[in-house]
Amino acid sequence: MTTSRPLLDDRKETTVTVIRTGLPALVARHAERTPHALAVADGDTTLTYAQLASAARRLAAHLQDRGVRPGDSVALLMPRSARTVVAQLALWWAGAACVPLDPAHPRPRTAAMLEDSGATLTVGDSKLLEAAGPTGAVLALPADEQLADAETAGDGPGPDDIAFVMFTSGSTGRPKGVAIRHGAIAELVTDPDYVTVTARDRVLLHSPATFDGSTFEVWSALANGAAVVVCTTERPSFEDLAKEVERHGVTVAFFTTALFHQLATRRSRVFSLLRTVVVGGEAMASQHARAVLRAFPWVELVNGYGPTETTTFATAHRVSDADCEGPVPIGRPIAGATAHILDEAGLPVADGARGELWIGGTRLAHGYTRRPELTAERFVDHPALGRLYRTGDLVSARPDGVLDFHGRTDDQVKVRGFRIEPGEIEHALREQPELDDAAVTVRRPTPDDARLAAYVVAGPGPVPRPEALLARLTAILPAHLVPDELTVVDRLPLTTSGKVDRRALADLATAVETKGAAQPLTPLQQAVAEVWGRSLGCEVTRPDADFLDLGGHSLLALVVAEELREDLGVELSLADFFAAPTVAGNAALVERALLATHTDLHPDATEDTDGRH
Repeated sequence: MTTSRPLLDDRKETTVTVIRTGLPALVARHAERTPHALAVADGDTTLTYAQLASAARRLAAHLQDRGVRPGDSVALLMPRSARTVVAQLALWWAGAACVPLDPAHPRPRTAAMLEDSGATLTVGDSKLLEAAGPTGAVLALPADEQLADAETAGDGPGPDDIAFVMFTSGSTGRPKGVAIRHGAIAELVTDPDYVTVTARDRVLLHSPATFDGSTFEVWSALANGAAVVVCTTERPSFEDLAKEVERHGVTVAFFTTALFHQLATRRSRVFSLLRTVVVGGEAMASQHARAVLRAFPWVELVNGYGPTETTTFATAHRVSDADCEGPVPIGRPIAGATAHILDEAGLPVADGARGELWIGGTRLAHGYTRRPELTAERFVDHPALGRLYRTGDLVSARPDGVLDFHGRTDDQVKVRGFRIEPGEIEHALREQPELDDAAVTVRRPTPDDARLAAYVVAGPGPVPRPEALLARLTAILPAHLVPDELTVVDRLPLTTSGKVDRRALADLATAVETKGAAQPLTPLQQAVAEVWGRSLGCEVTRPDADFLDLGGHSLLALVVAEELREDLGVELSLADFFAAPTVAGNAALVERALLATHTDLHPDATEDTDGRH
């Protein structure tokens, strides 16, 4: 079956005219038409469209003076800020493609990305560059006031030039760099019909630059004359997000599905401040969508679907209350994408039948950088339908063309919005000398808690400690690929066909080693343990219990920090939380925060005698 591109609201076939251009030309157009309109807000710093264009053109001239040439790939390592937006534009006006890097990634991961992208230079923040130590040439970007007045001229890149090289998990143990075109992004975000974004809107940027959701956050705003509001807190809490939205009057936000579920569970006040919420990354839970729509009926809730290879979103659906009676659909193709449901032979399935979703149209990536064999495997020249990307996702189409999602055809998983190939983690584990084999899957203690679980078979000799293995993985894999749990087993279960039986893996988890007697919990530690227990789905009884050892992760830490704020009236940053990730450590942080807030609790505070002796 082939699904064409109808408008989502009236379901009629239509032709949508999209400007075929590079992204800098869109910014230049708004800088000319509305030069004084707000383009970027970063804390107390703001840039109008005229200021943004001028700063980017001046930085582009500086980059050209330092040898950046059209066709180069240049890596960008910066904290999330207004300067990040300026730097992206500058790289494009200088003629280069941008390879976003994450300061939190370990050095081996960054080195692999630089090699596979063919980056000739790494630019960015001087302190981050020094800490990361990237291979090859580096250039610290000067502040705006240090730049010469000369500006680069011209419209910049064309629609078929590469804008970004973004990396996804790879089943061979190495990340894959996806080369995304300017025209594909421009088509996704310019005058979109699947979501409301106007020149009056303000769009929140809180995703990492390496995550393709950030493409929508920045360029859906700047392509339409709206403003980008940058959340500069590295790991924002739920309350941080709400404060940012409230302070700057944000109207549009993108949330990963896992984050949306947590916000929905708490009926977060962030929904009371927003008009439009776009969600993507995993299957949206009906109960959470229904809860948000009924509590905040004015919210435009959009369920977006699409691999990085199809430029962020390939299909989308405006979710209604009626959609929540069953699985929330992923909608229809948007913005130049086409959807085809094919069988294993590449032929259309019968109406209503399930098949693999193949995406076509003008939004496809060029392919994987320096990986021609992998590009040929996933980007297929179909004899009847043209160039298509095989998603590996199972879908079916309703009579009206709306698509329903039914899972994967392979082992790929999504955890907290990140696409994960278990094979990449398994490869890293099998490289450890003490291990004979490994398998990775997702375990769900609760419907809203997805945990990456690794099961390993030890080789001859001493059995390795799980915490030691996880520490090694942390040094070579980004945080979202490090398992939340690791269990040593005697053997991996196999299916009748000889493949690892991933559904049976959870039954192999061995009992947690019983530790020696622990000190009893203090009242404050007990309060912290109860908050942990609600989030982790288990009883927490020891002051030395470690959040990560119990299966905690960054999203659950957000939940715990929010509950501690509500229950005990204290604000804990995630940085502090993970610096002391035990019950006793958290309790000490809470006590310190309480003492700082309530001076009357200090044991050495001067007693107020009201003038009496």
